Amino acid sequence: MSNSIYSIAISAQATLDMHSLNNEGGEGNQIQTRMVNIIGADGKLRNVNAVSGDMFKHIQAEHMHRLAVAANLPLSEGARAFNANRVNYDIDAKTDFAREFGKANKYSEKLDVVLQKCAITDMEGILVTSGGNSLPRKSVVEFGWVVGVPEYVESDTYFHVKYVSDRSESARAKADESDEARSGNTGQAIFHRPASSGIYAIVLNLEAARIGFNDISQSYAVSEKEREQRMKVLLESVLYTFVEPAGAMRSTQNPHIVDFKGVISISHDVVPAPCISPLKPDFRADVKQVAEAINSLRPNAVEVKPFTSLGEFAQLMAELTKSARPLTIAIAKS
Repeated sequence: MSNSIYSIAISAQATLDMHSLNNEGGEGNQIQTRMVNIIGADGKLRNVNAVSGDMFKHIQAEHMHRLAVAANLPLSEGARAFNANRVNYDIDAKTDFAREFGKANKYSEKLDVVLQKCAITDMEGILVTSGGNSLPRKSVVEFGWVVGVPEYVESDTYFHVKYVSDRSESARAKADESDEARSGNTGQAIFHRPASSGIYAIVLNLEAARIGFNDISQSYAVSEKEREQRMKVLLESVLYTFVEPAGAMRSTQNPHIVDFKGVISISHDVVPAPCISPLKPDFRADVKQVAEAINSLRPNAVEVKPFTSLGEFAQLMAELTKSARPLTIAIAKS
């Protein structure tokens, strides 16, 4: 099959134990874990623990930032500093990028500057709102919610205490007269933390052909070589997202990654790579069936690669990173 890739979809089930990657906030001394309502494969409404796609997109962007800096890819000052505003930061700070961006007259020309000067903005997307602009750049990587599979996920709350051993004599004297002292909790801060364990459904799409593509002018703003370099960084960052899923409370609740299995579907033609939610038990068979149907219309358009462990997934992603290149979309001439 061709090494040129139009799009990639990942459908996977991850078994994570004792994590607290994403929470709703706190009320008093109680941290509230994030819960969502879904329809399970059995057609029933369920309330399950979940990690937002925003969190996993941030994890992936953090890995991409380090890789892009190491690869010396072109970056705006905002992106280089890992500022969430990216090119908006440059426009507000009136950097060299801002001056070149300001010289462009049409929005299509302004988007060319964004794509050429900032690889992270190209792939992660942004809405340029600074300087009176309203210019969207759609991300080429899309994460869905990471959702607990009903009947296979559980969240509990655990008691924690912060003990203060070093207190001044005056503070001790005041505390001795308090209800806190009489209850035996002098110098202690009591709080409750959630931790969740279970099997989680993951869906992810990568629009490789859109790397460096100007959606307004319908043309590429960067060279084939630059697009290939960016794609390698993108694929590598996705691998590390699941090798090290960063997030909240990892200092004391670093997730136990027990298992990771699923399927990677790869489109080598101008057709979408099929993606079925792992909330459905036989999602891998469904992905394969959809791929076979597409291939009956466009031979060898879609390739399906199953994996049964994080190790197998890492090997597949490493092979893709080393050999794949983004497909160039054929533009119709007027």
